[in-house]
Amino acid sequence: MGWEIPIGAGIAFAGGAIATGYAQSRIGAAGSATIAERPESTGGIIVLEAIPETMVILGFVVASMIIIMVK
Repeated sequence: MGWEIPIGAGIAFAGGAIATGYAQSRIGAAGSATIAERPESTGGIIVLEAIPETMVILGFVVASMIIIMVK
């Protein structure tokens, strides 16, 4: 196994992690303002904050598939 495969898997995972961090920062800022004005919307904001986590999970799955398929 050469150096290309771990680099590709790392890029797949890092891309999802960076995108998730960016999305959650934007959702968190807007969500805190929304909760300050309407405290009853807390549950919905928590759900919206958790949705981008699927990008990290998918990045991990793709990285795992890259490593497993090459062996």
